[in-house]
This record gives sequence, structure tokens and C-alpha cells, in this order.
Amino acid sequence: MREVSFYSHEEEGILRCNICNHRCKIREGKRGICGARENRDGKLYALNYGLASSINVDPIEKKPLYNFHPGSKVLSLGTIGCNFRCLHCQNYSISTASIGDYPLEEITPEDVSTLAKEYGVGGVSWTYNEPTIWYEFTYDASKIAKRDGFTTSYVTNGYMTEEALKDISPYLDAANVDVKAFKEEFYKKICKASLEPVLRTCEIMKEEDIHLEITYLVIPTYNDDENEIREFCRWVVDLDPSTPVHFTRFYPYYEMLDVPATPVETLKDAYKIGKEEGIEYLYLGNVSGLDEENTYCPNCGELLIGRSGFSIIRCDLKDGRCPSCGFKVNIII
Repeated sequence: MREVSFYSHEEEGILRCNICNHRCKIREGKRGICGARENRDGKLYALNYGLASSINVDPIEKKPLYNFHPGSKVLSLGTIGCNFRCLHCQNYSISTASIGDYPLEEITPEDVSTLAKEYGVGGVSWTYNEPTIWYEFTYDASKIAKRDGFTTSYVTNGYMTEEALKDISPYLDAANVDVKAFKEEFYKKICKASLEPVLRTCEIMKEEDIHLEITYLVIPTYNDDENEIREFCRWVVDLDPSTPVHFTRFYPYYEMLDVPATPVETLKDAYKIGKEEGIEYLYLGNVSGLDEENTYCPNCGELLIGRSGFSIIRCDLKDGRCPSCGFKVNIII
């Protein structure tokens, strides 16, 4: 347990958490939406500091981060809790868990770097559940990991506040942000959140020079309308056309078991729209064996990185450029 980094005193006995954009007002003895921050005696504490639900070694492509040290391995860590309430959550067993009712391993920030060294990985990734939920621990551990030569990345819903993001940005190399839809109604109904703060997070990450990739899970009848996808793609191009976008396949899960899996043709339609709008790096995920999991030069179409699932089977880059036409690509090796 540790005192929260960003909070303020409101009216008598009430604290406002300023880690995520819910900015919960928390009364004495109560917790915020995430379930991990509690008002105790006039101070706000992170109850899950140093408590991990999951520690694994993953390929960086699993995050997914395709243009950031492709083919490398990362130490992946998660805790419990979430500030969203997504009806289709694929990690609901940890995102909906509370302190005391889920087995957790106690670790220190130094342990993270030590484990990364022991496993021989190139980086540390905060993932599985929303990393903002244990912001203070990810901050402390990332600072040490960076000092020790490891890359750091967030797999996030993008709901952290501007002040929290800017504070951790010197110790955050990359992020994959889930833009879950491009309509406010979806966020309110399906996630119990709002779209605009997520888009602002992406903008700030660009400003802070954090390598950004975006995932859009395509859910039949919910966010697969061609006009909505086109609007999303236009927003990405306005943000930066070299931002990699992953259109991924939905499978029935949690409280959306009645929704069918995304047809592969729907994914390919989204890919086509993205290409038409000018997104330079597009991928299709959660489905194997497609050509759209590879990386091609945006300028000449040359195959740069060939993949089979999460494995790299070919990587042809020369000093960060396409070996065929010399185009400078947005791929960090």
C-alpha cells in the first residue's frame, strides 16, 4: 500500500483521485471505481501497490506492438481492477477482482528489473489489466527498468489523466491504446466511460514522443459501421498517418456471449478503409494466417516484416529504411 501520487482534497472528508479521467470523489473508508484506491484518515492510498496477479514473458507482438522492437520478448505484468466496465472484457477475472479475493504475488519495483534480467528479455510491459490501476508501482518500477536498459510499455484503455501521463512519460517508451469505438454512446453503454479522454491521451503520447500503436476491436453491430470506422481512420491520419493501427477480431466473451465473432471479411473491409484514408501501417489481429499481419513499406509496398502469429519469420530493414526504396519507416528496432 502506498499513498496515491495525484489526488486533491475536496469538501470535508472527501478526496478526489486524479490518476484517471473518472476523477472519483472518494469518501472516508470508500474506494474509487477501480476498487484499488481508498480514502483512509484523509489520505488516498493505492491498495494494490506491488501486488501482481500475472507475471509472464511474452513476445512484444502479443501486446500488440508490431513496430516497436519486433521479435523481442518482454516481461509482462498485471494486477487487479479496472476503471472501465467493458461488457466484453477478456480478462474479467482480474479486472473485476477486489483486494483480498484474488491470489496476488508481492513484488518490489527492483524485483521487476531483476526478473527481466533473469529472463533475458528486452523490456517490461504493463498489461493484462489496466496499468493505470497500479500507476504508482508502474512508475517506480519503470524508472528502475529504464535505468537498467529495458524498454517499457503500457497496454492501456487510455483513460489516465494528462498530469499522470506527462509524469510517467519520461519512463514510458511505447503504448498500445485501445480505442474501443468511435462513438460516445458506445463508451457510455459498453464501457461506462467516455471517448474524448482516450483520444486526448493518444494526442499527448504523440506530443511526449511515446511510440504509439492503436487497437480497434471490431464488434459486429456495435462498432463495425463503415462510416464509424472511416471517421476513426480519418482521426488517426490527422493524428499521424504513421501510427500503426490493429483492427482485431471480436469473439463472444463475458457478458456479450450473444454477439457473434467478427467475420474476417468485416476486418478486411476495415483494413481497406484504413488504406483508403491513408494509414501507413495497418494490421489485422486475433485471426491467424492473413497477409495483413505483415508489415509493408508505405512507400513502395515492399515486404519488410513477415509474421506467422506472434513470430517473426522475416525482417528486412536497413538502418531504419526500406531496403528497396530507402523510405524512412516508423519502426523501432
